[in-house]
Amino acid sequence: MVDLEEMKREIEALVVAKGFYNSREDVPKKLLFAFIELGEAADAWKKGLSEEAVAEELVDVIFYVLDASRLACPSVNMDEVFRKKLQKNKERPYQYGEGHRKRVNE
Repeated sequence: MVDLEEMKREIEALVVAKGFYNSREDVPKKLLFAFIELGEAADAWKKGLSEEAVAEELVDVIFYVLDASRLACPSVNMDEVFRKKLQKNKERPYQYGEGHRKRVNE
């Protein structure tokens, strides 16, 4: 199993090898690119493209987010943050944050 910290190292090696943006000042660009890739995933889904095509776009999103994380918060272990956040979400009540829909329809 590959972990997020391992992927950050692999992505960094790729970024350096390919000469991509690689400074803290580039974090907003990387987050924008992640957003663009998310749009491409939505577009692939709407067009009925294969699951693999949609998944590839979603992986691009993950790449950009992890790359941004290594520059924006290099001392943070993303595996630990992921586990903590997952546990926090598990402890939330059923349909947490969805209550606004009931109020609008009432």
